Amino acid sequence: MGVVISLEDKGKEPGLANLSGLVAPDLSKVNDVILSRTGSDVTMIPEVANHLISSGGKRLRPMLTLAMAGLCAYRGDGHIKLAASVEFMHTATLLHDDVVDQSDMRRGKAAARMLWGNEASVLVGDFLLGQAFRMMVEVGSLPCLDVLSTAATVIAEGEVMQLAAAKNMQTSEDEYLDVIRAKTAALFAAACEVSPILASRAKAEVAACRSYGANLGIAFQLIDDALDYGGTSAKLGKNVGDDFREGKITLPVVLSFRRGDEAERDFWRRTLERGEIEDGDLETALATMRRHRALEDTIERARHYGAMARDALELFPASPWRKALLEAVDFCISRAH
Repeated sequence: MGVVISLEDKGKEPGLANLSGLVAPDLSKVNDVILSRTGSDVTMIPEVANHLISSGGKRLRPMLTLAMAGLCAYRGDGHIKLAASVEFMHTATLLHDDVVDQSDMRRGKAAARMLWGNEASVLVGDFLLGQAFRMMVEVGSLPCLDVLSTAATVIAEGEVMQLAAAKNMQTSEDEYLDVIRAKTAALFAAACEVSPILASRAKAEVAACRSYGANLGIAFQLIDDALDYGGTSAKLGKNVGDDFREGKITLPVVLSFRRGDEAERDFWRRTLERGEIEDGDLETALATMRRHRALEDTIERARHYGAMARDALELFPASPWRKALLEAVDFCISRAH
């Protein structure tokens, strides 16, 4: 039993046009797998899962798994289930995140927890993780299972690290980067690593693909951090300023706090540490960030990691696949404009 949903037109943002075109046949197969694996006789499971899966996500992480298979000339079909596993892992973390963060919106619509409750969101996330691991086992590659299961552990560690850092204005830039390496970059890295493993490529090439994914993931998250203060709800798929209202310590906040005078630091302590947010505080936060170039420097940090992602692919000869993967870096960075 399931819910019929549309999985078309995923990832067709202009900056991803070449990547979308190259992976389209395989992505269609991934979508078929996603539809079949969200089916359950427990009606609420497909309802909750498909609410998020069909809500307009870019499918960027599974697209990277498919693209790396093309780059590495993989000739089997194991990458299809691994790409679906990556998407399920990502969806599960989003369902769990929204409960932890008490978020009201996700991808421009009501978060699943607002419609079905926190308990259902957590449990359906667990269901998707279970399905992801079933598919990994079916592929039959113990090294790939190791990579993705390790990523699942690291992501959970990152979530706990972020919980510990929340409302803590003493968080350093290095500590924050450790959080996003675990919380966001780990899945990007794993998504990019499994295909060259399946293709039995040399260790150096496997490491290069992983490096591409890890650095792209950091850049992607840093741009998200900047967009939460300087973007639009349409770009974010959530309310601008959610990080501020939730007391999250992100890089723009870390930079603003470090560079501010004592009055500005007191502002951050009041709003983020103590949660005493008043009308106009978001505007004050944004003005403070602009005064100290916190958003510009966050974007500059993202460009740095984007450059590292591009350099990782220099190991591979020129090809349409490499070109599309390089363009994916440009897409992630350009979202800030």
